[in-house]
Amino acid sequence: MVKKERHLVLVHGACHGAWCWYKVTTQLKSMGYKVTAIDMAASGIHPKQVHEIRSMSDYFEPLMEFMASLPPEERVILVGHSKGGFCVSAAMERFPEKVAVAVFAAAFMPDPELTFQTLSQTGNERLDSDKYMDTQFGFHNGMHEPATSVLFGPNFMASKLYQLSLPQDLTLALTLVRHVGVYKDERSIQATAVTKEEYGLVPRVYIVCNKDNIIKEDFQRWMIENNPPDEVKLITDSDHMVMFSKPNELCSCLQEITEKYI
Repeated sequence: MVKKERHLVLVHGACHGAWCWYKVTTQLKSMGYKVTAIDMAASGIHPKQVHEIRSMSDYFEPLMEFMASLPPEERVILVGHSKGGFCVSAAMERFPEKVAVAVFAAAFMPDPELTFQTLSQTGNERLDSDKYMDTQFGFHNGMHEPATSVLFGPNFMASKLYQLSLPQDLTLALTLVRHVGVYKDERSIQATAVTKEEYGLVPRVYIVCNKDNIIKEDFQRWMIENNPPDEVKLITDSDHMVMFSKPNELCSCLQEITEKYI
């Protein structure tokens, strides 16, 4: 019964998939936890292609389907990384009674005032001057229209996401990353909106990664200051990909969180 209740649901960030949690999933399962890592639409091994995903609501539909399938009595620990914070937040808003606690690991963390649009724009503005580097852009609506997708480039990933991770983890990632959609439509804004009445019911824990080169520590702290979670944890010397650079520390954090909130 304890194992059933301690069910962690892991949600990846942009261009990645459930595969990026392989170290953490293995370790958590060995510790007795039930773990589910989910591919968002057109990510990982999900069969859809990025041009078929028209909004954030399409993107995180696999998570919503999973949450809806949970037994009424089951409450899970949601863990969102990076862009996965928006997915986790939407699940908290729709299924607050099924979430024991939500964990944001170097992730976007919205609230009713800090919207999808605001956080995306603020995060983009805080990037370095060489922010895109060799990132590729997709133009599925034609070259005369704004970009509809992005794919992180090898140099970008090496310097901004994986600079403290093992080289073999970067090598793995380079073979598995996929284009992710760029969404600025009204449907996406509405789908990611959260309220104090629903989202606000769920305890939140933020895990700060202080050597993150893309969602930098000052931006993480800014979100925390403007939208205080119930608890803040710090994993030192972690790059953006905390599940690769500091998997043991991340598992220890998740263990502490589950023991406190379950």
